[in-house]
Amino acid sequence: MKGNDLKPRIGFFGRRNVGKSSLINLLTGQQVAIVSPTAGTTTDPVRKSMEIGGVGAVVLIDTAGLDDVGDLGRQRVEKSLSVLAEVDLAVLVYTPGGWGEVEEQVVRRCEEGGTPLLRVLSKDGEIDRDGLLKKISRTLRGVAGERRGLLGDVVKGGDRVMLVTPIDSSAPEGRMILPQVQVLRELMDLHAVATFCQPEELEQHPALLGGYSLVITDSQVFERVAAVVPPDIRLTSFSIVLARGKGLFDEYLSGTRSIAHLQDGDRILLLESCTHNVTCDDIGRVKLPAALRKATGKDLQFDMVAGGDSLETKQIRDYALAIQCGGCVITPRQLRARLTPALQAGIPVSNYGLALAWCNGIFERATEVFKF
Repeated sequence: MKGNDLKPRIGFFGRRNVGKSSLINLLTGQQVAIVSPTAGTTTDPVRKSMEIGGVGAVVLIDTAGLDDVGDLGRQRVEKSLSVLAEVDLAVLVYTPGGWGEVEEQVVRRCEEGGTPLLRVLSKDGEIDRDGLLKKISRTLRGVAGERRGLLGDVVKGGDRVMLVTPIDSSAPEGRMILPQVQVLRELMDLHAVATFCQPEELEQHPALLGGYSLVITDSQVFERVAAVVPPDIRLTSFSIVLARGKGLFDEYLSGTRSIAHLQDGDRILLLESCTHNVTCDDIGRVKLPAALRKATGKDLQFDMVAGGDSLETKQIRDYALAIQCGGCVITPRQLRARLTPALQAGIPVSNYGLALAWCNGIFERATEVFKF
């Protein structure tokens, strides 16, 4: 079971009625996108998880026309262009004689963001489906080669890994949270032996750790788990594993160390990539701010941005530090795009798990597993 964030995302861009939705239907061999001669049929980005022959599981994103007009039309255009930050491949559809500033804008944004781009000439519906699928497949294989697995260079087949997963008010009823699922699937793919327990069981029966080479814990019980796990057993957290797998890990390490230099009155921006039910022991809104104030002894101010809202460079300059959640529901490209304004402004960036490890005095130990 892999989350949508691990599936390659392909975005289709172009003017109204240029044939984006028809192309999606052609590639999938199904009527997954609404097609109409009426301009502006697609009004918002529409995401569909699909299997494409020769490519595999992907998320296809159909976008509104980039030549839409009026106040509402301009909002649709900007929404469509914002999708470029999350896709692994952009497909720009155009017609003969239909190339202009609209298309050049997409090209520029792809070049600036390092997004692979395929240009597709739509001429009376004559598109070489097989040829296009081969191009898409080649491009996505290249993207997959750039992606780092979560634990492939840390864990080998037969290794025993203990996963400490507290069941509290933030855990969805009857289910595990997504980072735990993703790490478990990675360990299964690596043919490692994974065992789950809650922190209470580990504290009561420390002998359970016999024969284990790695412990991965939920960040919010770092202190409790670190007190039980012997120093000869490697220890890290789900959030740190995800942070490394999604990139920007070096920036996170450097940014986390900057916590030591925070001063009274400094503002810290907390970034969550999903929207979830807020509880009295919410890790981002309650536990992390409390831990940072206690560990630094400083009067710190916190702001929260939840969901996929983008950040403006002019706003980010007001902060001394930005701390991103694990990002289990977004792609590496989305995460990088979201933090780029902070990095460009010279604002240190950290991650929930890394920040909590620092607060608990185990930052170096929690990251030692990834030092080669």
